Amino acid sequence: MSETTPRRRRHLMDPNAPRPVHDHAAENESLSQVQRWVMSVLAVSTVFHLVLGVLLAALLLDNPRPGAQLGLCIIAGILGVMAVGLGFLIHQKKPWTPWLLAGVVPALVGAWLIYG
Repeated sequence: MSETTPRRRRHLMDPNAPRPVHDHAAENESLSQVQRWVMSVLAVSTVFHLVLGVLLAALLLDNPRPGAQLGLCIIAGILGVMAVGLGFLIHQKKPWTPWLLAGVVPALVGAWLIYG
């Protein structure tokens, strides 16, 4: 009789090839980072949709009172700056950054469309 090594069953542990040890802290940190990105993208895009709605309302006003369109553009600018700051806060960064000026851009474009 020839002696053969028995075939190892796949569901059993092999002492010569142990399973790799998982770093649970790194996995949790990676998951937290993804959650932050998803949350910041959702929050910032939602607020920018609000900004665009305010600007659209300013564009479509019938017989606006003096300064009403300008007031809506200013509100849109404030909301845009808050959206950018919110994105930085979600990532636990300081919100006071030159990137806040990017939040004013939609309001400036809206003002140019209204008054230009």
